Amino acid sequence: MPRHKGDHDARRRDVSAAVWRVLSTQGFGGLTMRAVAAEMGATTGLVTHYFGSKQELVEHALALLDERRQSRPRPEAPDGMAGLRAALADILPLTPEGAAGNRIWVGSWDAALGVPELAAGHGVRYAGARERIRHHVQVAQRQGEIPESDPDDLAASIQSFALGLIVQVLFDADAFPPERQLRLLDAFLASLEAG
Repeated sequence: MPRHKGDHDARRRDVSAAVWRVLSTQGFGGLTMRAVAAEMGATTGLVTHYFGSKQELVEHALALLDERRQSRPRPEAPDGMAGLRAALADILPLTPEGAAGNRIWVGSWDAALGVPELAAGHGVRYAGARERIRHHVQVAQRQGEIPESDPDDLAASIQSFALGLIVQVLFDADAFPPERQLRLLDAFLASLEAG
């Protein structure tokens, strides 16, 4: 009996779920065809039916990360400094789910740096994030919440602060509980307001 497209799509979703579970527990370093197959209780042949190479598997994992990030519910946030704070708090590892997602993102850096196409994709993702930050910065500047300066440079600095804080949290979560992360975020944002 021939397979139906629905069966194929459902099986691909099963493989995707297994990819996510492997990423959550083993990171990109542990993402192999064999690990995904073991996670599913299936053969490696089943996984290779959907992904012909390790690079295809990594590309799919990065696409999953994007999908999860974009589909995550976010509260409506105002523009300006309040919106900037909300956007930054949204990416910090303030919850176990946030920490797991950030662990996977940071783990993806090594996988992406080794492959020019994947590195370019990450470059586009981070440029998009800077653009969203820049929007909040420009509104905050128009509203007089922060002094005028180059919004591109300011967005890059803000993104660098957030990524640096994320890395510190991932390596020493006990030293950076959620309340401290938010305190550091607020102090950083206050420094922008002071000029």
